[in-house]
Amino acid sequence: MDTRISVNKIEKLIVSSSPHIKGNENIAAIMWNVSLALLPLSIQGVLNFGLPALITFITCIAGSLLTEFLIQILLKKKSTISDGSAFLTGLLLALCLPPNIPWQMAFLGSIAAIGIAKHLFGGLGNNVFNPALVGRAFIMASFPAAMTTWGISSLSAGHETLSIGFLHLPTIHSFFHADVVTSATSIDAVSSATPLGILKQQGYDNLVASFGGKIELYKGLFFGNITACGLGETSAFLTIAGGIYLIIRGIIKWQVPVVMIATVGVLTWIFGGKGLFNGDPVFHMMAGGLLLGAFFMATDMVTTPMSVSGKMVFAFGCGAITVLIRLIGGYPEGVCYSILLMNAVTPLIDRAFVPKKFGDIQNRNDSPFSKGARGI
Repeated sequence: MDTRISVNKIEKLIVSSSPHIKGNENIAAIMWNVSLALLPLSIQGVLNFGLPALITFITCIAGSLLTEFLIQILLKKKSTISDGSAFLTGLLLALCLPPNIPWQMAFLGSIAAIGIAKHLFGGLGNNVFNPALVGRAFIMASFPAAMTTWGISSLSAGHETLSIGFLHLPTIHSFFHADVVTSATSIDAVSSATPLGILKQQGYDNLVASFGGKIELYKGLFFGNITACGLGETSAFLTIAGGIYLIIRGIIKWQVPVVMIATVGVLTWIFGGKGLFNGDPVFHMMAGGLLLGAFFMATDMVTTPMSVSGKMVFAFGCGAITVLIRLIGGYPEGVCYSILLMNAVTPLIDRAFVPKKFGDIQNRNDSPFSKGARGI
């Protein structure tokens, strides 16, 4: 019998570290699933704000893909455009921008997001800060006037709409003729400023009055028929639905959005009104970019802590800083900067909350091996 081992068989032998059982999920599957979860919210943004919103989406996504492609050519790296990470960055950036922002500014923001926040740190998996939020912060610092130019939803500005059951869609005319409102405009009507902007400048009572009551205010925030300074800051319903989809698929942990949103709700209830425990937590939990940030940015696998305990501390910090900026700071919204600030302390959180090693026994004195050793 020939007992010699084939050289080909030896070459196929692969020795690697555990774990040896792998799932079917990969980077591309995760990125495209997150993009899919954002699709209904993106479509609603285009329907609400018309052609300018569509141009913003196209510009941000195209700018992100082009920047990724050119940088990888210059660095002589394999192209990773197909993994969907650059596409998702552009999509998230567009959802953070006003509908009517000039396309040149949106394009520069996508270059900053991919070129500075992502590839300057070594590419996907090495970036410290969320790329889409860095792109938004870059535009905010460079073109503050453009970032305070708000778009009026065609469904709330008295435009002609097409009703199909409970759906109200803009007509072709309103789609191509979106309105623009600047921060200098009078804020005595629903369509004149964002809800958080009215709250910051005129107070809560005027905010409720401008919407015709709390119920109408909540309905506008939930279904998305409001003025927004970001395409993804309109419909709480679609944002939550997308987040639930990601939780069910196991792509994100439910603890992160729940802790962040609950923190904002509790703190604004305590400190957000006249005196203690007189705030409106429901409004603050649905307004602005909180839901978008909680479900789609504070859950980023790269820029947030690894352990569940660390993620919860991270989420609490994001919620607390958001409330601090909204109630005390001069800026009506604080989600972007709260997440970026917590991104910076993620390494410290990881150091404090070290994940349990796979297969490790926490108390070795209780293990059968240690008991057997004591019995010898």
